[in-house]
Amino acid sequence: MITKPLVSLAEALRTGELALNDYLDALEAHVEAREPDVLALLPEEGRFDRLRREAQELAEHHPIPATRPPLFGLPVGVKDIIHADGFLTRAGTSVPPERLRGPQARTVTELKAAGALVLGKTVTTEFAYFAPGPTRNPHHPEHTPGGSSSGSAAAVGAQICPVALGTQTIGSVIRPAAFCGVVGYKPSYERISCEGVIPLSPSLDHVGFFTTDAAGAAWVAPVLVADWQPATIDRQPVLAVPGGPYLERASQEGLAHFRATCERLAGAGYRLKAVEAMPDFDAIYERHNELVAVDAAQVHAGWYAEFGDRYHPKTVELIERGQSISAGELSAARAGREKLRAELTALMDQHGVDLWLSPPAPGAAPRGLDSTGDPVMNLPWTHSGLPVVNLPSGTNDAGLPLGLQVTGRWHADEALLAWAIALERALAD
Repeated sequence: MITKPLVSLAEALRTGELALNDYLDALEAHVEAREPDVLALLPEEGRFDRLRREAQELAEHHPIPATRPPLFGLPVGVKDIIHADGFLTRAGTSVPPERLRGPQARTVTELKAAGALVLGKTVTTEFAYFAPGPTRNPHHPEHTPGGSSSGSAAAVGAQICPVALGTQTIGSVIRPAAFCGVVGYKPSYERISCEGVIPLSPSLDHVGFFTTDAAGAAWVAPVLVADWQPATIDRQPVLAVPGGPYLERASQEGLAHFRATCERLAGAGYRLKAVEAMPDFDAIYERHNELVAVDAAQVHAGWYAEFGDRYHPKTVELIERGQSISAGELSAARAGREKLRAELTALMDQHGVDLWLSPPAPGAAPRGLDSTGDPVMNLPWTHSGLPVVNLPSGTNDAGLPLGLQVTGRWHADEALLAWAIALERALAD
């Protein structure tokens, strides 16, 4: 029952075909077996006693299966920069958690209203930047799970929970999803609320989530995505492969797998077009990182002044770099977001394409836990705010997962996820 696809699991719990207590019993045994090797969750005494109490309250509130909400009984991981009532938010830092308190995030409230149970907080890098926590890759524990949403991606990859919240400011949903072999979804900018989330860069922060498959992502999305309208899809999308300096940032292994994945989709009947894009990629890269640094310096001004000696050196470098960037540079960086979005959209219109394809990371998860990997392949899609999904697409010779990053049109998240289901099916054949 732990390995059921998310939609099947949700339906079984909602209808009572699978008793919620039986599921929690099986999940507890699975978490006890996997969590010591993965370290995806923040420790919690009596976790499953609490979950059983909450499950009882949920069942009493929704006694009739036909009227139960869509996520009835589903356990959800919550990245530990996202506030949830009853849990401290530690944000992967030694800054005192009582100084980080805030109201429950809207996303957590929405998930609970849809019947979800909070399994617990998941490990994050410090303040969702690059200083890693203890989490390990669920497929190879000596390799990184990615970051900053490391615990959320690893928890879903280890089947500790079927869905988990994450955030992305550069590549913190899509990259760990690829490294851990799961689906990761980053919405169009601001289509999922950031209320109740400790920010890193409000200009660029996105709340997203991880699931075991694309159909599961499409099942969860209406709960969280503002103004969700189901998409009617009656044709295959036309797919764009970006030419230019951007793809040169992928490793030889990553690029070879990406080319082979594109060939598989072409063999499945999809139409692919090569489209020259982002000739100024180096400038896009620089302005994105400038914007992250300036925003982080402003967000952390008070905390850093008081607790600067407790910050990790990687976070210190970011904040101090942000303090040195001029107002003119900041203005140009912010204007660049809409500029890039307009350029990418114009190319899609000009060439008649629906989705961009690209590698979700330079390659597979690097060995070692001191780094979370390079988010460079995710950066332009985050900068432009376009919706993105990672689809697992195979493994390398060492058995480490590889993925495909699929980017849709601005605010066309519904179409992106609908097409992602068919693309995932094609990649599995």
